[in-house]
Amino acid sequence: MIETDVLVVGGGAAGLAVTQALARAGVAVRLAEGEAQLGGPWRRRHKHLTLNSYRDLSVLPGVSYPAGTPAFPNRAAVISLFEDFARLHKLPIDYSTAVERIDRAGERWEIKAGDRTYRARHVIVATGRDRVPFIPDWPGLATFPGRIVHAADFGEAEFYRGRSVLVAGAGNSGIDVLNHLIRVETGPIWLSARHALAVLPKRVFNIAVHKNSAMLARLPLALADLIISTVQRLSFGDLSRLGLPKSAGGPASRLAIDSVAIATDDGAVAAMKAGRIKAVPEIKSFDGTKVVLEDGCSVEPDVVIAATGYRTGLESMVGHLGVLDQRGKPLFNGGHSDPKLPGLWFTGMRADLRGCFMNAIDKAEAITARIVAER
Repeated sequence: MIETDVLVVGGGAAGLAVTQALARAGVAVRLAEGEAQLGGPWRRRHKHLTLNSYRDLSVLPGVSYPAGTPAFPNRAAVISLFEDFARLHKLPIDYSTAVERIDRAGERWEIKAGDRTYRARHVIVATGRDRVPFIPDWPGLATFPGRIVHAADFGEAEFYRGRSVLVAGAGNSGIDVLNHLIRVETGPIWLSARHALAVLPKRVFNIAVHKNSAMLARLPLALADLIISTVQRLSFGDLSRLGLPKSAGGPASRLAIDSVAIATDDGAVAAMKAGRIKAVPEIKSFDGTKVVLEDGCSVEPDVVIAATGYRTGLESMVGHLGVLDQRGKPLFNGGHSDPKLPGLWFTGMRADLRGCFMNAIDKAEAITARIVAER
């Protein structure tokens, strides 16, 4: 049995930030990281992956990127940042420690992780909202002879050369995939969109648009919606003319309420306008080689890329505590908690206009203040 005041579960940006904040405040804390090294999810993603958040808004306290790092750091730079941060602050990390279940035990929490058991006054779940790639169970899916991959497993763009591709999902992941696909000579590309596209250019007049996100995050949602929608319209025109659904809610509001991230364009929209990518309705079903769409038409792609989001995968860990909604997302986050479950916290479970790093720092400070106040 390992005793500690606080156990943090998950060593991504949110987990690292809250561990450092607590240690700085003199709280006895340990971090349980399920993998043998930091940045596991980043290491598994495709080599083209970069942050969509601006470099200076994508750091953690005391560390920064080396000179010459692009405005939108790549996966190797992010992994190095995590490692530098843990080393600088001498964070107490237990690697290869995958937490399986969290239970209340008297006035403390008991956390089971393989052959280890922790007891702590507080437990902070920081495993992220993008832990488990989600692919819908479309009718007839098993009959499709082509390849179906999640956007998380996109791989190398070169693989898609000469192949026809259907991208299902016009969110952040879907547009990111398209940004890479258009750089190789594929066959036809279709984009199946369920919702209106909320997208901003990567740069305007060679200035990274995301640099302004901190200012937007301070505005009322209605005003942020107006500004973002205006920038999108001025940059791209009316995207519904390309066959995409019409907007049914402001981009900032959708992000705040439903965690629907705003996509970053790096050529995909121009490719749609040029006819390289064709927008089609959402997927209804599969029928052998055919993907049947909601309008009754069908396409026959070689590959379907499901840019259909993620789930937290927290059901087995905390589902029995009644703290998850229908989609497995925690009902509270950051400095908020359930008084019936004192000492249980979540962080990194909500999207933020500024990106995950600034959000991680804010939530780390909020949780730390609450824990210190209760000592």
